[in-house]
Amino acid sequence: MRLTPEQVEHVALLARLRLSEEERERFTTQLNSILEHFEQLQQLDTSGVPPMSHAVAMSNVFREDDPADPLTPEDALQNAPDRARDCFRVPRVIE
Repeated sequence: MRLTPEQVEHVALLARLRLSEEERERFTTQLNSILEHFEQLQQLDTSGVPPMSHAVAMSNVFREDDPADPLTPEDALQNAPDRARDCFRVPRVIE
């Protein structure tokens, strides 16, 4: 499948891009080169290849979700730069 300069101009219009004549010709050549690579890939026999979401096997490592006692307010606020009673004190951001 070959793209024409008019098709490239149409795609540029959809993307709200304004292309010069030189850019339109250059992008037409570049996009056609990319499409040629995809045409080569379509010729490969992939019938024995299972579908996959990643090129390498991946697994997540999760820790066990062990319930524990919650922090006391004193422990939670021990490194707070400023506090008011059992709360963090932060600068006012709304006038």
